[in-house]
Amino acid sequence: MNTVLTNCKRIVVKVGSSLVTNQGAGLDLKALGNWARQIAALNAGGHEVVLVSSGAIAEGMQRLGWNKRPTSIHDLQAAAAVGQMGLVQAYESCFRKHELHAAQVLLTHADLADRERYLNARATLTTLLALRVIPIINENDTVVTDEIKFGDNDTLGALVTNLIEADVLIILTDQDGLYTADPRNDAKATLVREALAGDAQLESMAGGSGSHIGRGGMITKILAAKRAARSGAHTVIASGHERDVLLRLLQGESIGTLLTAPALTLAARKQWLADHLQVAGKLVLDAGAVKALRSEGKSLLPIGVKSVAGEFERGAVVACVNEDGLDIARGLTNYNAAEARLIAQHASKEIESLLGYGGDAEIIHRDNLVLL
Repeated sequence: MNTVLTNCKRIVVKVGSSLVTNQGAGLDLKALGNWARQIAALNAGGHEVVLVSSGAIAEGMQRLGWNKRPTSIHDLQAAAAVGQMGLVQAYESCFRKHELHAAQVLLTHADLADRERYLNARATLTTLLALRVIPIINENDTVVTDEIKFGDNDTLGALVTNLIEADVLIILTDQDGLYTADPRNDAKATLVREALAGDAQLESMAGGSGSHIGRGGMITKILAAKRAARSGAHTVIASGHERDVLLRLLQGESIGTLLTAPALTLAARKQWLADHLQVAGKLVLDAGAVKALRSEGKSLLPIGVKSVAGEFERGAVVACVNEDGLDIARGLTNYNAAEARLIAQHASKEIESLLGYGGDAEIIHRDNLVLL
């Protein structure tokens, strides 16, 4: 028995196209009903479940009479727009049978890279979970131009896991899990039962892309586990064809591949901050500030900032560099660019007189800063 998952409360489940469609012939309503039944049981047991579901483009293809996934971005957007209607209707109908409501949440990676939109998305999802509503998340394929690509929903599942600080990401696929080599080509390949997320050897084991319906492959799942681990979440890659796979996993049964998170949550969250959010500006620090951050574990005070580059709003991610331009840290700023310029090289006690209103003593608090 594997006890890693038995105490997990908040769960993100990602199901691939092959598990929700009839091999491209529209949605598999029986399969969707199966996922709804298992998620309803977990919900009744006190778990909070977010579902990242593929299938919109495949459903749109079926409704439009297309037998082959298109390559044109506009055709993909059209298929997604048509297919989302059927996908959401089907899930809502399935969950209603268990006296639960579903909610559609469409995201792009840009939503999770922008701090204000990130906080809004987080607040919406946590509110839905508190209301016992099942969020159904998908990429907003109808408006993006570069996110409809190989492995997107695996990545989206990991980013959502970080967003809501879930305990575990469960990626369900048509494979049993991660093998040491492609079992279709190597008879000696064995299933990896447990490993550390982020282990470089895992990426060398992973193969290519998936079916003609979906675009995910094992490598995208390995990278998703690596991303999810940065916020302290474990990842399971398992076959969605296993009977009651979600219920059995949460009961401690060992199914598929478990990739455990190597770091504590706080350290992992800071690693995610450094790795995933776009840098909106730059703060040039003096030697004293660099020492305070690196050696003394202090917050960044305005007196240590020599200059401010770029235009950014409060809550943006900015780079902290030394006078030679070397990256020192990244963090979430408590002030916008104009305010930061006004208070730079001044003591914190002068902030109110400089700005005309009170504010935080730190430009970046230590809790929102990660050293590079």
